Amino acid sequence: MNIKVEPFKNNIGASISSDLKLVDSKIIDQIKETLNNYGFVCFRDQNLEPGEYLKFAEQLGKIKEYPMLKDLENYKGITVVERKEDDKGKSYGEGWHTDSSYLEKTPKYTCLMGKIVKRDQGQTLFASQLASYEALDQETKDKIQNLVGIFSSAGPISVTRLEREAERGTGKSKDFIAEHPIVKKVGSRKALYLSPGHTIAIKDLGEENSKELLKFLFNHQTKKEFQNSFFWEKNTIVIWDNHSVIHSATPFQGRRMMHRIILDA
Repeated sequence: MNIKVEPFKNNIGASISSDLKLVDSKIIDQIKETLNNYGFVCFRDQNLEPGEYLKFAEQLGKIKEYPMLKDLENYKGITVVERKEDDKGKSYGEGWHTDSSYLEKTPKYTCLMGKIVKRDQGQTLFASQLASYEALDQETKDKIQNLVGIFSSAGPISVTRLEREAERGTGKSKDFIAEHPIVKKVGSRKALYLSPGHTIAIKDLGEENSKELLKFLFNHQTKKEFQNSFFWEKNTIVIWDNHSVIHSATPFQGRRMMHRIILDA
């Protein structure tokens, strides 16, 4: 059985028609190939219970611990990503980033499933880092080819999780710093690997030069021509490749709840 893939605009993201309760290894391989080509994929109308959701995710990769929040009770590996009616701060994940880039081994995939979503309530923006890298001039590509970024869990996006950490945090909020090359190989292509929400410096470049280069690259990687937006519905699952796209939640009010799983390849 082959899946039906419908690419979104500019080939950034795609919709896949498949019942995720019934996938086999062949379909999993097709999903991974689609992720390589488009960066993120969505599946509508997937009414999966937490155990079924974990079973599906385990076929994509090894489930990875998220160090900041406690797991959903009785379901190790599922993080509840939630905004509540009385929250005062930014929405969780509001601001450009790639997930858990402050870990020494970064997650390859993120799965996010809409559990409580009101109509037209918020969207997620995605930006292709394959496209952003390819759009750089050759001089810049040569300049950044061997540079290493410093990524911190206390970067600017950390403020968006404060309300959830106050409720069910693990107490590890500011413990993580990692170094990663800022150009990453993804299949046969290259991607810009920077997380505006986590990258705090370029190693061995000096403070002023580091700030100047990061400002340029952050502005470049989030240009409109590399972006696509995704509107959420209940029982929708989105999977993205953290090595080839960055993403950002958009502001909204009211309660919304998602179940998230992060995975090693």
